[in-house]
Order: sequence, then structure tokens, then C-alpha cells
Amino acid sequence: MIITFGMILGFMLALRRCKKNGVEPDHLYNLVLGLIPVCILCARAYYVLFEWEQCKDNLLSVFQINKGGLAIYGGILGGVAVVLIYCKVKKLSFWSLADTLIPSLVLGQAIGRWGNFVNQEAYGNPITNPDLQFFPYGVYIEELGQWHQATFFCESALNTLLLIVMLISYPHFRKKGYLLPFYMIGYCVIRCFVEGLRTDSLYLMPGVRVSQVLSGCLILLGVLLVGIVRRRTDIQA
Repeated sequence: MIITFGMILGFMLALRRCKKNGVEPDHLYNLVLGLIPVCILCARAYYVLFEWEQCKDNLLSVFQINKGGLAIYGGILGGVAVVLIYCKVKKLSFWSLADTLIPSLVLGQAIGRWGNFVNQEAYGNPITNPDLQFFPYGVYIEELGQWHQATFFCESALNTLLLIVMLISYPHFRKKGYLLPFYMIGYCVIRCFVEGLRTDSLYLMPGVRVSQVLSGCLILLGVLLVGIVRRRTDIQA
């Protein structure tokens, strides 16, 4: 329900941004049909890939997304692939469509993180100081009977701040396309920080968190994209 609510608000925001980016609203309706199932599938596949040891003995658990286990990076990668293919087929400007959709993605992430609160997951280190055992700094995990850092709230709040800065800055950009690297750099910095506080991270190997490695790579790619966008000769295309 929380994810669906985030999708609806994100879709409404994207519709409002269509005109200023020269995107026909019909393209958004077409994209939703592919984005939603692909993003959910890829988000689950990403999680299962790095948690295979927990799933291999009970294959039915692979499909139990109601118990958590949707990795945002998997969903994002799947979504970008869908948008790239759609733009290629329809001969649309990828940059214009990205500028339309990126704020909706950030909004959806900010809202979707509250699913971690409901599922009591994605929390941080234990809080032993009674003076710090309060929300939103901490969250009480009933299964453990302990207070832990509310990292889900931290990421949600930082994503909201990123969205506000993004919407305020956008009118001052001279070229379309900056929002994608803006998002890649901004969100990945946030994720690197928050991931370091979490106790349920996915790991490539002991001590190496998947999301931090991927975030670092995407930050570098975001910097590269800034250079690509700056070198484009079309000012508003």
C-alpha cells in the first residue's frame, strides 16, 4: 500500500512536469504499464541475488515480497532500462523524459522507505543510551525488544530534502539532462552514508556492502554524465 501510494503521487508529479519538459502525457501512461512490473521484478531479483543463501532452501520465499526484500537499486536499474528502450522505440529525448521522471523517483523513494517502518527492517545500530531512545532518531524493534537507529527515516528525510533542492534548482539549469546526474550523485551520497549505519545490508563479501560499492560507481558515472550534458550543443532539446 505504501509503495502504491508513492507510485500514485510520483505519477501525479510527473504529469505536472510534462508540459515544461515537452513530453506528451500519453507517454507516461504507456510507460507505467512497463515500469511498474519491471521495477518490482528487478528490485526483488536484485535482493534475491545477494540473499540467495537465505532463499535457496525455500524457493517460494523468492515471491514473498510482502515480507520485504525489494532492493531499490534493482528497481532503479530496471526502470532506466525500460525508459531507454521506450525512448529508442518512440524516438523521444531521453534527457527530457529523465528530467520529467527523476523527481517522481525521489518522491517515491522518500515515501516507500516508510514500508521499512511497517516491516521493522532496514534499521541501524542498537541504541543503548535511554536518552536517545525516541523516534525519529530511533525505532523500537519488537522482534528484538531493542531500540535501533531509524535509518529508514534518515534516508526518507534526506530524500525529501534532495527532492526540494532538485525542484528549486531545476529552473536554473540551462540544459535538459542535469537531473539524472544530480540524482545519481545526490542519492548515492545519501545511500553511502545511511548504508554504513544499517545492520541488514547486502554484502559482496565480508565487510564490503553491495550498496556502497554500487553507490560509489554511480557517483563516478554521475560526474561523467555532468560532463556529457555540458558538452551537448542543444540548449533545451
